[in-house]
Amino acid sequence: MAARSRRMAKHTDVLLLVNAMMGQLISGVAARIFIVSLPTIAAALNADILAVSWALIAYQLAGICLSVVFGRLGDIHGRYSIYGAGFVVMTVSSFLCGVAPTVGWLIVFRLVQGIGAAMIASAARVLAMEALPEGAEGRANGFMTMSFHGGLLLGPPLGGLVIDLLSWRWIFFLLVPIGVVGIILTAMRARGRRVAPSGRPPAVDYVGATLLVVLTMALTLLVDGRSAEAIGVTQKSAIVAVFGLTLAGFLVHERRAVNPVVNLALFRIRMFVFSVLSLLVFAITSSVLTLLLPFYLQDVLHHSPSFIGLLFLSAPVLTISLAALAGLLTDRIGPMIPASIGLSFVMAGFAVGVVLKVDSHWSLSALLLACTGIGQGFFNTPNQTAIIGSVPREYRGFATGLVQMIFGLGSLLGISLGGALLTVMFRHYSGIPDATPSAEAPGPFVAAMSTTYAACFVLMTVALVASLMRGGRRIEAAAMH
Repeated sequence: MAARSRRMAKHTDVLLLVNAMMGQLISGVAARIFIVSLPTIAAALNADILAVSWALIAYQLAGICLSVVFGRLGDIHGRYSIYGAGFVVMTVSSFLCGVAPTVGWLIVFRLVQGIGAAMIASAARVLAMEALPEGAEGRANGFMTMSFHGGLLLGPPLGGLVIDLLSWRWIFFLLVPIGVVGIILTAMRARGRRVAPSGRPPAVDYVGATLLVVLTMALTLLVDGRSAEAIGVTQKSAIVAVFGLTLAGFLVHERRAVNPVVNLALFRIRMFVFSVLSLLVFAITSSVLTLLLPFYLQDVLHHSPSFIGLLFLSAPVLTISLAALAGLLTDRIGPMIPASIGLSFVMAGFAVGVVLKVDSHWSLSALLLACTGIGQGFFNTPNQTAIIGSVPREYRGFATGLVQMIFGLGSLLGISLGGALLTVMFRHYSGIPDATPSAEAPGPFVAAMSTTYAACFVLMTVALVASLMRGGRRIEAAAMH
């Protein structure tokens, strides 16, 4: 009862909200600051790009495979312990990444850093929702969207500046003081909100958690050929077999478990299911956009990398600018309308992509990116609020982790499907059966890209229909029977 009364507080818990925003910010920065340093690190550690790219893959795999597990652990044992431990792991691993003597050690420390980021991400949004008064869940998630995308926006230019002025090691050392502040804030807030346990906490479903990690790992290897090749798995039939057997075992176990890591009954909640479907399709199509457009701008239209970088800034800036408004609208009219508006803007962006030609003006690409940024700004906040807010409170950590896992898997799936479709269409338009997509043949490349964007437009209709079918003007936590 005491915990619920705190959630019903009339005033904003500013310290908790700032702490949650800091967690999202450091996660966003850590995800992107590393990308610009890949060539520099490869040269400094006498490694090739493939080896260094594994440090990027390891970070992504940790987030995809462990977010749901940590979210559920937070539901059971308290979010502060998971969140605070995440800051500790992130801080220590960031320092270790900075002193890594070889690329092998860097990969190991980046994996640990990804584990810390997964722990932080699995609790941040829920803590933000608890920091604001009841009925302000949309605003809370708006702050989270602003913070995370702010980190994504700051990461690359900050990384480039640090490398130019200091060295690549300082891109990791830079995260250490941020992590220390997060640890202090979490400790202060946890001490002020500690309550006596009401009873023995439910047992952790370790078997289910292990099966879920194996399941998501197998699924990741299926949709991301880079990861499979990097660990030497070349036969997809073996991965499919592992995935199928693990999935069957996981479903049987979760149905029998007293306290499952994934309560399958949650997927009977209408708003939850349709919001998850919308997020999956959105993640798939968004990654296709970011995969293809840079090649078009640089290799077909022959714009400089710096100019392309400026164009790509428009999307995150618009997303950050609109996140708070989307959150406010969500609290007032529910998630369906603002999320559907966002998806409509993304569809408009893909419609622009369909009409791109080999000699189109760069302003059309800028319009495409602007539509995408506006769409993300309107979609992310209400959709994530619907996913987390529609489940019972004791499952909000699980729902938050699921958001991270779906977005990560969807992005990898989009890259895989986008590349495959581009290849098929490039061979069709070029008339060469075994051709590899290349902007050196601009006509077939642009035609194939436009067709791929048309497929994304069609796929986005699924997300829009799902968004409209989620129902409900208000987000209400479902009751489990």
